[in-house]
Amino acid sequence: MKYFYTLLACLLFSVNIWAQDQHPFYATMALHHAEALVKDAPNDIEILSTYRNEAAVLMTPTGSHKLHDRILTHGPGYIFRNSKEEAITSIQNPPTKTARNARAALDFTITEDVTVIPTLALIQTQNIADHIIELENYGTRYHNRASGTQAAIDLKEKWEAMAASYGRTDVSVRLYEHTNTEMPSVILTITGAEFPDEYVITGGHLDSTSNQGNNNAPGADDDASGIATITEATRALFEIDFVPKRTIEVMAYAAEEIGLVGSNEIASEYAANNINVVAVSQFDMTLFNGSSNDVSFITDFTSGELTSYMMSLLDHYNTSEPHQVTYSTSVCNYGCSDHASWTGQGYMAAFPFEANFGQHNSNIHSTGDVFSLTNTATHATKFAKLCAEFLIEVAKNDNTALAVNDVIAPSIFITIQDGVLSYDFTAAQKEITGIHLHDIRGKEVMVVTNVSERDQITTPVLSTGVYIASFTTEDTNSSTIAKKLIVSN
Repeated sequence: MKYFYTLLACLLFSVNIWAQDQHPFYATMALHHAEALVKDAPNDIEILSTYRNEAAVLMTPTGSHKLHDRILTHGPGYIFRNSKEEAITSIQNPPTKTARNARAALDFTITEDVTVIPTLALIQTQNIADHIIELENYGTRYHNRASGTQAAIDLKEKWEAMAASYGRTDVSVRLYEHTNTEMPSVILTITGAEFPDEYVITGGHLDSTSNQGNNNAPGADDDASGIATITEATRALFEIDFVPKRTIEVMAYAAEEIGLVGSNEIASEYAANNINVVAVSQFDMTLFNGSSNDVSFITDFTSGELTSYMMSLLDHYNTSEPHQVTYSTSVCNYGCSDHASWTGQGYMAAFPFEANFGQHNSNIHSTGDVFSLTNTATHATKFAKLCAEFLIEVAKNDNTALAVNDVIAPSIFITIQDGVLSYDFTAAQKEITGIHLHDIRGKEVMVVTNVSERDQITTPVLSTGVYIASFTTEDTNSSTIAKKLIVSN
């Protein structure tokens, strides 16, 4: 360990664009992953501080590669930090959900059928496939390679040309220059017609990496597929001449593969400037169909409320062909993709993934991550439809008629955690007469009668997944209030 400290004393540096490629760097990560890496590679990591289940660490680039090779199978598993102080502060004093969000997810409504349904028919699988191949042809888009920067410059031009072809004067595209990587992110902005200071964001990462040394990293699935997915969803919005009430931003993040560098810098700046981001969706890997369900919503480091809303979009728009999409839930890992940057700043973020974790594409981070593995972008098309639904419904005007449940939803608290269903209807001024809990297939797993307006109820042993809690109320309409709940073991 003395050797490690001597090495660090020689190599500590002012943060610069080559931070992770030449020197040890600061990061935060899951404590159990840090402890596993200490055992496996003690000369490549030092735990500086711990708090609950997180650790602030100083780690070498070699250590980060060993983390992926021996402990994790997807994503960085850590978040790059600028300094020791930032790393320690970020785990001991994390941002909390604040008034940055324009509204709670329970206020979100689904009302735009007349706009969404025609849009779904316009999304073209071939456009997604062509874009994936176009990005794959860079060979590698690693953040410190000229090809990575060129991919960002070319994507900016592609998005500008796409907007111009539809005569969109409300659209701008910019390169976001970073501190800790030479590769820029790309941000397309559609200015909101009525609420330009409220933002709806969708994104994916543009860079790619290989765990096989300096070998080619085509990154077709991880994450050319996500970039192609959000691009086609945006093009379809242009084709129907959709003008959002809120500002939409489509982001292609740089340097995700070295600790979410690009998205973390953007999210941190937005938070520091108190930018009102209503919701964020992340599309990282949409090409490979590895599970029985089409979409697997990641439930760790995401917003349960926003995830539930995106499930509701699929329930409303995607229950039958030609647009049918099925879904389930899964967990990823600490900082596994760019959604974690937004969640870490207190914003609501959701992450629909290509498969249940562990059943995803095993060829990522290798020379084998190529489009020819699937030869079709049919699976990614389902995600493009969800992306379009998300952007249209969340960026719309709030001045819509709300259903009874939508009106009282802000005054209701319902959650399920560690085998306990907690609820509070006090502020809603509703008398509760019964509770029914069903799994996603409709099977009733619990029923409770003679309940109070506020209580905590122990549930049966529940497997990981989505459940529906239905509360019957005693009022003039004898209504039922339902909410999706996610159980994550």
